[in-house]
Amino acid sequence: MTTAEATTPAAAPAAHIAIEPSILYFGTPVVLLTTENDDGSANLAPISSAWALGRTVVLGLGRDGQTAYNLARRPEVVVSLPSPGQWRAVERLAPLTGRSPVPASKPPGCRFAPDKFAAAGLRPEPSDTVRPPRVASCPLQLEACAELVRPDASGTFVIVEAVVRKVHADPAIVVPGTDHVDPAAWSPLVYNFRHYFGLGPELGRSYRAETPSARNRATHSDVAASPPNV
Repeated sequence: MTTAEATTPAAAPAAHIAIEPSILYFGTPVVLLTTENDDGSANLAPISSAWALGRTVVLGLGRDGQTAYNLARRPEVVVSLPSPGQWRAVERLAPLTGRSPVPASKPPGCRFAPDKFAAAGLRPEPSDTVRPPRVASCPLQLEACAELVRPDASGTFVIVEAVVRKVHADPAIVVPGTDHVDPAAWSPLVYNFRHYFGLGPELGRSYRAETPSARNRATHSDVAASPPNV
């Protein structure tokens, strides 16, 4: 480094600008919610506002959708998490509603579909502890019961707090011999400002992580697979 380089101050970062985005989906997993209609059939709906605290999953729903209607009357719900490769099935669900007639609050192009599993090319499978079915091809499926259903502060949406009763996982994403989901094997489908993404390579692990990093697992596997010296 030259003397001139050493004494030249670093360029100041560019100033932030104020923006007014139409939506704030800054990156959350997509989930598929299965609820029970009045006639006992299943409604299937994608949402992108879901997060968990312990065994409670918090869901953000449109106020006028069939899912909010169903959960206000029948609290059982299945939360299925699709993989990135299933984004096309999720997008096939996006313009559909289980409400007829279609509520005026729905965006243009939204249309009624009585069987959204068939419309999306997805298959239901029975649940163990709740009446709504699981989405068979989703790697993670959570059977739950809505304990609290209330409007949000704006009155535009509904916030649901659902307690998980049972978790189903594809064995391919579980650390063998444990109850831990392998973060190197599982990637959620993420909805980021109305675009679909999967996760990139692992960057590191939290000090609270209970599974080894992908790099450490690979190193351990290489050592275990190496023949002993003879």
